[in-house]
Order: sequence, then structure tokens, then C-alpha cells
Amino acid sequence: MARRGVGITITQHILNQQRQNPEATGGFTTLLNELIVAAKVISREVNKAGLADILGATGRTNVQDEQVQKLDVFANQVIIERMQHVGQLCCMGSEENADLIEIPSQYPKGNYIIVFDPLDGSSNIDVNVSIGTIFGVYKKKSDETDIDMLLNDVLQPGVNQVAAGYFIYGSSTMMVYTTGNGIGAHGFTLYPSVGEFLLSHENIRIPEKGKTYSVNEGNYTYWDEKTVALVDYFKAKDKDSGRPYTSRYVGSLVADFHRNLLKGGIFMYPADSKDPNKTSGKLRLMVEANPLAMVVREAGGYASDGNGPILEIDPSELHQRTPLYIGSREDVQLAEEFISGRRG
Repeated sequence: MARRGVGITITQHILNQQRQNPEATGGFTTLLNELIVAAKVISREVNKAGLADILGATGRTNVQDEQVQKLDVFANQVIIERMQHVGQLCCMGSEENADLIEIPSQYPKGNYIIVFDPLDGSSNIDVNVSIGTIFGVYKKKSDETDIDMLLNDVLQPGVNQVAAGYFIYGSSTMMVYTTGNGIGAHGFTLYPSVGEFLLSHENIRIPEKGKTYSVNEGNYTYWDEKTVALVDYFKAKDKDSGRPYTSRYVGSLVADFHRNLLKGGIFMYPADSKDPNKTSGKLRLMVEANPLAMVVREAGGYASDGNGPILEIDPSELHQRTPLYIGSREDVQLAEEFISGRRG
């Protein structure tokens, strides 16, 4: 992973890429810049959350039947309010909203779609664990303008994303993003003294094979035999294959993914029988799995649902769930062999 070019702002970086695309109009740059502003606002509130009345639950649940945290509501509102006026979006999709989010009639519309998880890992807000914002951007395929007809434009395979990334709010605030097409994934750190994201991790490359597995082993008794065999394999002692792997699990997808992206390893959230309503998996395909799958692909890694690439899944609903195995290519391919039954 190179660290050349420290001092380049995220805006400079986006503009440099825009100049390399003769068909670029600047609209995409405007969209990303406004998202960065939203993330700065969220980062500020996260950093002072323990000092303000913004911790804890609101007393209601979201479309996923999960407790909504106060900071969840704030982050969702900030992103919606910042993004709806940029004039580049035809609609938005959020983990916190059951339906697509319409662009108000007083604002111009465009041909991009953004889907996002405004505050991933929010159950960790009260205990000061790193949390984050995940996003994916698509281009509209049709000429539809009616919000009720735009769902078909939103439900595209992740391979169609034109950009994806995440912000992580931890000991420092970072943005990692990619626009695909082999340009790589790049990381920027927010320098509070200047209020800018500066290039800190240029062309991130995840190791081909890691030494860490990340999974909630509290669900062990709810896994099928293939998943149990996979995790037992990572835990078994075998010097020649570098086992046992080290177990590292934060319980915040962004935090676990970010660590493995930089150091190597595999994050897993398998399907389980714990909740009969979530037997197909817990994580959201559109707002969590697809964006991170694009990032890891551009960094040389791989993401699978256990049977094939996450990015090739053709979604059928906005809040579709999926199992997720993501990280170092060799580790994920090994997991795929176990889960698909090609290896016992």
C-alpha cells in the first residue's frame, strides 16, 4: 500500500479523475463533494456524541425491525438534506427508509442514484466503537421520472455501480472510495485543523491471503454444517497453511472491513437459523454488501455470498439481505469452496 501523494485533497483527487474522462460533466464530482460535506457534519456529531443528547435509542424501529439510535436519525437526515438539492440525483435509497426517497419538486433532478447506510454499526454508538457511513452510486437506466417507477432503475447488480465507498468515524475520520474501472481504492483522512480529507492511503491493496477471520461466533449453534466446518478450519492448527487464524470481531461492519482491507483477512456474516425472517442472511445487499464489494474488488480482494460474486447478484428488492464473505481473495475463495459444497 503506497503512501505517496499525502497532501492531495479529496476534491483534487476527484477532479483529477474527472479530467481523465473526456465525457465527464462535473455532475458526479458535485455529488461526491456534497456527500463529503455530509460526512464532515456527521463526523463532528459523532465526536461529540458523549457530550450531547444524541446517544441512545429513539424508541422506534426502522424497516429492518431494529432499534433506531438517535445518531442514526441525525445521520440519515443530514445525508438526505445535503444530497437532495445537488441536482444530480433522481432518487435515493437509505437503510432507514422503507421506500425510495424522492427528490423534492423544487430541486432539479439528474441521472444518478445513491444508496446508503447512514450509520453502520450504530448499536456500538454508546460504547465508543468505530462506526461509519456506506454508500454506492448508480446511473439511471431509463427515462422514468415518477418515483413509483424508479425502483427498477435502483435494483441493479453491484457491478453497475459507478462509485462506492465508506466513511469510518474512529480515532480519526477516513473516507475510502473507488470509481471502479481499475483505478483502485484510495483512502483519505480528515485533518480537523484544516477541515479537509487528505490522501493518506493511495491505491490500497489488500493482501492475497490474510491471517484473520472476523465473524460473530455467538451464532455458531445457528449455522449449518458447511459454515461450522469453515470456521473450524480457520481455527484449526496447521503450520503449513498458517493456521490457526486470529479471531478479530468488532461487530461494526465498517470497522471490521476496514481493518481487514488494510491488513488482510476475511469478514463473514453467514446465513443462520437464529431469526426465521433472516435465513437468507442479515446484511443488506444494496447499501452494505455491494458498495464494500466494489471497494474490495478494486483493492484486489473478493466478495461472495458463498456461491458466487456479490457484485453479480441481481437484486429483487431494495432491502434484500445476503450472506457476506469479503476480504482477501484466497480466503474468500476458500470460504466459497466450503459454503458451496465443493470442499468438506
